[in-house]
Amino acid sequence: MTLARRSLMLAAPALLLPGLAHAQEAEAIRRVEAYFNALTTLKARFLQVSQAGGSAEGTAWIWRPSRMRFEYDAPEPTLLVAADNQFFHWDKELRQATVVPLNATPLGVLLRSPLRLSGDVTVGGVERSGGLLRVTVFRTGQQAEGRIQLVLEEEPMALRQWVVVDGQNRATRVTLTQAEIGGRFSPALFAFNDPRFREALGERPN
Repeated sequence: MTLARRSLMLAAPALLLPGLAHAQEAEAIRRVEAYFNALTTLKARFLQVSQAGGSAEGTAWIWRPSRMRFEYDAPEPTLLVAADNQFFHWDKELRQATVVPLNATPLGVLLRSPLRLSGDVTVGGVERSGGLLRVTVFRTGQQAEGRIQLVLEEEPMALRQWVVVDGQNRATRVTLTQAEIGGRFSPALFAFNDPRFREALGERPN
């Protein structure tokens, strides 16, 4: 065997590795898509930790597609509701509501149906370690607005955490516990009516 041929044969496994890694990445993405597309409802406790070290807890409800509610425990004065393709942020202390299009937030990826991690969504990275799968995604062509990293247990596949990185590169980590899958929720849970209007009608605010 010539030296050149021996060198080529020794190099062959290394040449195959990028293709193998790409195939494994594609399979992981397919599994994540299948998991979310089979998911209808999820209720869980959550712990939110900001990059600065601040933390808050509460209860989260997700009803795919398009609906989400994050109710924070006192004294955190925040309520987040996603519905009707909008994302509502209500500050109970300041009595201010902020509304943005759902698709303009990284969290909007969680509520897509069907979820496709391609086209107008770009996969920025896939990592595996300790039985966890981490997939980072952002809106295609809109990476400056932020990204979200989904963290899932692989066997069986289950959403455990996500990390949102905003346009200023500030990270917020949300970890789920006591998750319940497949429950029934009232649509009223995801209806956001500005409490100021309700009070004007003589109703008791939440």
